[in-house]
Amino acid sequence: MTLDRTSDTLALVNLTDQALRVRAVEAASTYDTDTLVQVTLAYMTAGSLKGARTSGKTLAAYALAVRDFVPWAQGSGVQLLRPGRRDGGRYVAHLQTRPSRGRGKRGTLSAATVAQYVAGARALYRALRWAGATEAQPFEDAHVPPDPTPGIVKNPPYMREIDEVLAHCDARLGALLLLCAHAGLRVTEALNVRVTDLHGAQLTVAGKGGRTRRVPLGRRVRAALHGLPPVTADGGLFDWSYHHAQYRMRQAFAAAGHGHAWRGFHAARKHSGTRLYRATKDFTRVGLFLGHASVDTTRRYVALEENDVQNEVEDF
Repeated sequence: MTLDRTSDTLALVNLTDQALRVRAVEAASTYDTDTLVQVTLAYMTAGSLKGARTSGKTLAAYALAVRDFVPWAQGSGVQLLRPGRRDGGRYVAHLQTRPSRGRGKRGTLSAATVAQYVAGARALYRALRWAGATEAQPFEDAHVPPDPTPGIVKNPPYMREIDEVLAHCDARLGALLLLCAHAGLRVTEALNVRVTDLHGAQLTVAGKGGRTRRVPLGRRVRAALHGLPPVTADGGLFDWSYHHAQYRMRQAFAAAGHGHAWRGFHAARKHSGTRLYRATKDFTRVGLFLGHASVDTTRRYVALEENDVQNEVEDF
């Protein structure tokens, strides 16, 4: 789910300092979850590092986290404006021992889910400080243990699945898959591609944080995009929402006999990172291709082969 900035959020941004403080204090005192979500989104839009460039997916994740934390705080006797110094740790422990929900899920919440919920709760308190409602920082000393299993292991790249699924995609869906799997685009970047972004063998991409990069396109991607008629007034090649695109791609994976292997679009992006690294052995070049700000991020997108350095150590 993605979440756009609503008129309520923008209205909070435009309040005077005193009016915003009163609204935030009242919401926190009464555990008004909806208003606290809006205060958090207002802060993310006007007070955070990325400001109005914060992605809709991030806003949606933080909104979900605030909707989880506030009822827990109320039920656990936490005063939002005057929390105890150990209340942040109590919430982390609650998340770590809470059973997973949903069909087919067993055990407790994953480390990534716990981290996401805690990040949203921390954002709430940054928002309350921004609004002048409190100086409390209950999560300052709360420790969220990292997931011991690397993301590349839990969600490895698609490899042979790509070509087999392409056979079950129509032209537009196939172009979307290739933009992710061969051009290394995030699915939101791919869904926003317009005809005017294409420049011969390169594509101009507006990525995360407003960073723009030029992405080289291989012949298969160029062929898939060539002649694809725009479907929006501004020349967009896709008019699908994220959920619509995911639904269509999931159907294509199922038709190819890989329904069990569907792990979202990110595994397709890892496909491009892994193949480019195997060709270049250079994390820096792969990171530039994928639009990463840090090579440390790029390492999480590359599935290394076992005994990758066997030839190099042979004559040690």
